[in-house]
Amino acid sequence: MTAQTMDKTPSTQVKALAPIAWKFPIVYTILALVSLIFFGFIGRDGETTFRVATGGDFFAIPDFAVSSTAAGLTLGILLIIMAAVSIYVAIRRIDLGSWFPMLFGVIFVLSFLAWAGGGSGGVIPLTTLLAGALALSVPLIFGAMCGLVGERSGIINIAIEGQLLAGAFLAAVVASVVKNPYAGLLAAPIAGALVAVVLTFFAVKYWVNQIIIGVVLNVLVVGITSFLYSTVLTQDPGLWNSRQKLPNLPIPLLSDIPVLGRVLFDQNILVYIMYVVVIALQIFVFRSKWGLRMRAVGEHPKAADTVGIKVNFTRVRNTLLAGAIAGLGGAFFTVGSGLAFGKEMSAGQGYIALAAMILGKWNPKGALFAALLFGFSKSLGNTLQSIGTPVANELLLMLPYIVTVFAVAGFVGRVRPPAAEGVPYVK
Repeated sequence: MTAQTMDKTPSTQVKALAPIAWKFPIVYTILALVSLIFFGFIGRDGETTFRVATGGDFFAIPDFAVSSTAAGLTLGILLIIMAAVSIYVAIRRIDLGSWFPMLFGVIFVLSFLAWAGGGSGGVIPLTTLLAGALALSVPLIFGAMCGLVGERSGIINIAIEGQLLAGAFLAAVVASVVKNPYAGLLAAPIAGALVAVVLTFFAVKYWVNQIIIGVVLNVLVVGITSFLYSTVLTQDPGLWNSRQKLPNLPIPLLSDIPVLGRVLFDQNILVYIMYVVVIALQIFVFRSKWGLRMRAVGEHPKAADTVGIKVNFTRVRNTLLAGAIAGLGGAFFTVGSGLAFGKEMSAGQGYIALAAMILGKWNPKGALFAALLFGFSKSLGNTLQSIGTPVANELLLMLPYIVTVFAVAGFVGRVRPPAAEGVPYVK
C-alpha cells in the first residue's frame, strides 16, 4: 500500500500597509522653515509686547516683551522639531490626533506675531485678538451648522448667504421699530426659515437643482433687501434702521478669568445661544432618534422610507430648522454688533460657512473649529493693521479667503459628503 503524501505549504499572510501620508509633514516642514528663516534669521529688530490680561480680570498679568529675532529663532527651532516628529510618525503610520496640528498652528502664529510686532512700538492684545476671532466666527458657525443640518438631511443649501442677509435685515427692522434688540433676535430666525421655505418648495416638490435654486435665492435676497434699504430704510432710519445692540451678559466669576474669561464668558446672548446650538447638534446628530433619521434620509432615503421614515417631510422640517439657525447668525451683523443694516453686509460669509462645514467634514465639532480658524484669520488681519505691521493691507484683507482656500484644498483631504445630498427623493 502506497502512502500518498501531500505537500502542505503554510499560508503566508501579508499585512498590507497603508501608504505613507506625506501631506502634513511637508506642510509642517515648509511652515517651520518659513518661521525659522524669515521670522528668525532675517527677522525684524526690536521687541514685541504682548498683553494677556485686562484691567478687570480676577488677577493681573503684566504685559511682557520679547525679542522679535530671539522669539522667531526659538519658536522656529521648536517647529522644526515638531516637523521632524511628524515625519517620524508618518513613516511609522501613527495617528497623533487633532491636538498636534492645533499646537503647531498656535506656535506658528505666535512666531508670526512676534515678527510682525517687532519694533512697531504697538502692543498685541491677545485677549482682544481672541475675542475678535470669536465674534467674527459667530455668523460662520451658525451658517456652518445650517449647512450641516441641511446636507445631512440630503438638501444642499447654497442659500446660507441669503439666509444670513435676510436674518440681518429683519433683525434690524424689527429691533428698530420695537426699540428692543431682543425682538430683532426673535425675528431673525423667521427670516432665515422663510428663505428655507422657498428652497424646500422648489427642491422637494419640483426637484429643481438645489445648487441653482440656492444661488438664485442668494441673488433674490440681495435684490429685495437692497431695494427695501434704498426705498424704505434710508427714508426714515430712526424708525426702520436705528442701531440696537444686545448687551453683554458677563457670567459671574467665569468672566474674571484672565484671557478666556473675557473671550468666552463676557458675551451677549447670541453667543451663548451659539454655544447651546453647537453642543446640542453634536449630541443629537449622532445620539438621538432625530439625528439617526436625519442621517438616514441623507445617506439612503430608500432604506429610510422602507422602515417608515417620511423622507421628504424629514428633509423639509430639517431644512426649515437649518434656515432658522442661519437667520440667528444673520442677527449678529446688526443687533449682535450694534450696527444698522447695510447693503450686502453679509459679504460672502455664507460661502465661507459652507467651506467651514466641508473642512469640518459635516461634523458640528469640526465645523466649529473650522469656523473659528476663519474668524481668527480675519481678527488677526484687523489686529495687525492696528499695530502697523509691514504686511500690506491688501494682503491682510485677503487673509481669511487665503486661509479658506488652503484649508479646504490642503487640509481636508478626501471627504465624503452624505451619499444622497442633492438627490430628490421620488417614490
